[in-house]
Amino acid sequence: MSARLHNKTAIITGAGSGIGSAIARLFAREGASVALFDLDASASEILAAELKQYGQQCIACTADVTQPDQVQSAVLQVQKTFGRIDILINCAGVNVFSDPLVLKEEDWQRCMETNLKGPYNLIRSVLPDMLARQYGNIVNVASVHGHRIIPGAFPYPVAKHGLIGLTRSLGVEYAAQGIRINSISPGLIMTPAAEAWLASCPDPQAERERQAALLPCKRIGEPDEVAYTALFLASDEARFINASDILIDGGRSQMYHE
Repeated sequence: MSARLHNKTAIITGAGSGIGSAIARLFAREGASVALFDLDASASEILAAELKQYGQQCIACTADVTQPDQVQSAVLQVQKTFGRIDILINCAGVNVFSDPLVLKEEDWQRCMETNLKGPYNLIRSVLPDMLARQYGNIVNVASVHGHRIIPGAFPYPVAKHGLIGLTRSLGVEYAAQGIRINSISPGLIMTPAAEAWLASCPDPQAERERQAALLPCKRIGEPDEVAYTALFLASDEARFINASDILIDGGRSQMYHE
C-alpha cells in the first residue's frame, strides 16, 4: 500500500460492519491508527484485533453517538491513547423508513438523533483539539437520499439533507482554521443492511437484478468503493476540497426514473 495516511489518527463511527468496517480496514492498510466506534462491542473488538496485523495502533470503543457524554468519554480515551485526532469519519447511521402520517415519535427521534445529531456530537467533541493544532479532516457519510427523494423512505432523507447542510455550514465556518469538513453520499451499496433488505424481498435475486439494471454501470456498489472516496477526502491529497459532497451512486441520481 502507499501509506497515504502515514502517522495519521482516525476515529471511525459505525465501524463494526458495512461501509464503516471497509473504511477502517483501508485506513489501517494506509498507515493510520484507528479508533473503532460502534454500539456492537464484539464486532468492533474483532475488527480491532484483525487490524493490528498492519502494525498500527487500533482500539475499539463502545459508544452511542446519540449520547454526548458517551461520545466525549470515548473521544478522551482516543486522545489519551493516540495523543491527537487527525481524522473523523462519521459513518454510524440507521435506516428509518415510514409513512409520514403513521411515523412514531420515537422513530423520528431515533432517525434524527443517530443520523444528524450523532455526527454533530462527534464533531463538537473532536473540534477543540483540531482547532488547537489548526488541522483536522472530517468526512460525514450522508446518502443519495440527501439529493433525491425516494417515495416511502421518510424521514431518512430529512436527516441526510440535514447532514449535508451541516457539512457545508461547518466546513465554511472553520475553513480558515485548518479544518476541512466534507461528506460522501453513497447510493445502493452491498452492505449487510442491503443484503438483509434484498433477502426480505419476495424474489431476492430478481430484485437484485432489477436494482442493478437501474444503474448506468449495471452493477451495485461495494463498500470498498465508498472507502476509497473517504480515504481521498481524509488525506492531504484533498487539501483544497472543503464543504463539499461527493455522490457515489454509479450515476443513478443523474438519470430520470419513473
